[in-house]
Amino acid sequence: MPMATKPDVQPDTQDSRRTSRAAIRDSIIRSAPKLHPVIKYPHPTLLKPGEPVTEFTPELAQFVDEMFDSMYAAEGIGLAAPQVDVSRQITVIDISYHERPEDKLVLINPVVIDRRGKQFEEEGCLSLPEIREKVHRDAWVKVRAQNIQGEFFEVEGTDLLARAMLHEIDHLHGILFIDRLSRLKRDLVLRRIRKMQRNGEW
Repeated sequence: MPMATKPDVQPDTQDSRRTSRAAIRDSIIRSAPKLHPVIKYPHPTLLKPGEPVTEFTPELAQFVDEMFDSMYAAEGIGLAAPQVDVSRQITVIDISYHERPEDKLVLINPVVIDRRGKQFEEEGCLSLPEIREKVHRDAWVKVRAQNIQGEFFEVEGTDLLARAMLHEIDHLHGILFIDRLSRLKRDLVLRRIRKMQRNGEW
């Protein structure tokens, strides 16, 4: 999930944030041991459910670190393993984009166990570059997942965090945000993608 746009933020503040985030991105690209390229729709890995994680090993922890680096390098605030062509139920989220370490969240084998309210906000996707549309989501969710040690925990989120968790959990089940659009809007998006493909822009 790419960084959210904030139309109510002053232009000079937006410029400052873009500069700061670009510096973070460039630093990670230079220093990261390994970056995984993000695959684009309609890659088949994006369209099928990921496999549950059953072994919690040092290799898994290393892959999670690589996912965070890959997410930051792509200027995202959320990334699911299928987006880097690994069909497993793992996602990483950081809605602060590297600004607050406590916001880093790893969800392994996540399940939404409670949800309330509604929100209708714009979303994008690292696997659907240049595509942004408003999506209906729950306003508050509670998720049960495992951490990199295999320990179960629960996490709650509202607003942007709720959207990010729901967006990334969808990825783990082969669902893209365009699948949440009306049939008409989804058809228009797919037509736009096909046009970009024909023009060599996708």
